Amino acid sequence: MRLRVLCWLSTMFFTTTVLAQAPVDAVYHGGDVVTMDDRYPTAEAVAVKGGRVVAVGTKADVLKLRGETTRLIDLGGRCLLPGFVDAHGHCMFVGIQAASANLLPPPDHTVDDIASLQVELRKWAEGETAKRFKLILGFGYDDTQLKEQRHPTRQELDEVSRDVPVLIIHQSSHLSAMNTKALELAQVTADTENPLGGVIRREQDGKTPNGVLEETAFMLAALKLLPKLGEAELESIGLAGQRFYAANGFTFAQEGRSSAVLDKTWMRLAEAKKMLIDVASYPDMTFSDTPFGLDTPWHSKVLQNGYRIAGVKLSFDGSPQGKTAFLSQPYFIAPHGLPSGFVGYPTLPAEEVNRKIALCQEKGWQFQAHCNGDAACDLMISGVRNARAKHGPAKDRRDVMIHCQTIREDQLDAMQEYGLIPSMFGMHCFYWGDWHRDSVLGAERAERISPARSALRRGMIFSQHHDAPVALPSAVRILSSVVTRRTRSGDILGAGQCIPVDAALKSITLWAAYQHYEEANRGSIETGKLADFVVLDKNPHKVPILALSELKVMETIKEGKTVYTAK
Repeated sequence: MRLRVLCWLSTMFFTTTVLAQAPVDAVYHGGDVVTMDDRYPTAEAVAVKGGRVVAVGTKADVLKLRGETTRLIDLGGRCLLPGFVDAHGHCMFVGIQAASANLLPPPDHTVDDIASLQVELRKWAEGETAKRFKLILGFGYDDTQLKEQRHPTRQELDEVSRDVPVLIIHQSSHLSAMNTKALELAQVTADTENPLGGVIRREQDGKTPNGVLEETAFMLAALKLLPKLGEAELESIGLAGQRFYAANGFTFAQEGRSSAVLDKTWMRLAEAKKMLIDVASYPDMTFSDTPFGLDTPWHSKVLQNGYRIAGVKLSFDGSPQGKTAFLSQPYFIAPHGLPSGFVGYPTLPAEEVNRKIALCQEKGWQFQAHCNGDAACDLMISGVRNARAKHGPAKDRRDVMIHCQTIREDQLDAMQEYGLIPSMFGMHCFYWGDWHRDSVLGAERAERISPARSALRRGMIFSQHHDAPVALPSAVRILSSVVTRRTRSGDILGAGQCIPVDAALKSITLWAAYQHYEEANRGSIETGKLADFVVLDKNPHKVPILALSELKVMETIKEGKTVYTAK
């Protein structure tokens, strides 16, 4: 033990003599420091200079680096951790969510029936945004949490307005409901056929749209309804998304399915040096072989003023909570009007999946593939297998399976063989665990959603994400969900898949950084890395696991500068 401490101090001394020739800018002390560095998991103090960590160690030794201008920052018994790293989310859409009518159910808001949903929409319709854009827009309703246990109909949305289009986006972001006026403007009629990878739900006559649109049907209709925003408005939304992320302790965010409009906005913010936190973007390649931005200098493993295009996004199915995910076995209870053997559907046919993945390997593009159902997971794994057979072994590819909700043990074996990284959506245990157990998958399959313990037993690197705005960008909720696997009702959904606090923290810091090729710069508090920190009111290792959900983000620090402080 003594030798280990001496090695630590000698390493620290060497680093400080190289990096800190002059007094440091700041020293953090007076609280727990959780480093996420297995060699030295805790410390008493951290020194920062020029936006980077220059020393980690005992308070006495780190304070030797202070000078007259050094700020001594007393944590007051709170806990300092590395800033959280977003393994998968949609930062710009978090900004849009913040500007829409809040239709989230408890505990995030109050919408628990169709009447309260209508109240929220009417209230928002009186505001300046609705009047300016002539659209009533809501986000976050969840049919599984409404007392009616169904989506609102177009007629119920007509009660909000018959003259102004009403578009409400499901919390999964894979479905929407619209009033009659919105369907009319989107040109969705009884004669409109279902698009590839999408479904227009119908009334009892089997023809008339009932207002609910799934997947690509929703996306195509929404494009016709959403207002064309100016550059200043888009930049404002991007900044709002970053602020929301920072308020939850994130210093690195993702634009997990971007477009030319979104990436041009991020480019302008980066060029103007307006980025609050770092953002990595993944342009959508599902329906295009030439996503915007990959032929620009922004496509790089190195951030430029806080932004870069990191790779591409592919989508192979929908969402389990919306019963549009592609499963190998039927849904426990089929969606209304569909046969008992319904298994969902893929976004793309297998041959197209194979071609897209092979193209990514040929071009050297990292890809993230959305796979919720295990049949979609099979499509991705088969595509990787075929690409490797065609192009040979791949060097340091960190391709990611996003969500992998229902992934099987044999599929995890295949992912480990091919070096694929699972990014799991463990928050589903809390938000939709009861629904998965009782309606989507049945008890046996629901026990294994987001099987993080299975990945941990294999020694795999994996990450956990929030997929905001599908869920709020809360690292605290991720932590609580994957450690306890408690559902809204208090049930434990698969105790055998719970993971320890340390692994859960790594999945939103160090391992999420590795997923982005960012482990040299972030994910742990180590000398040479960015001074990206989050301050929690308590140490996650020192609270009962059932109290993890009560942890508070008190401050977020980006490269040594505070970007959020709790009120």
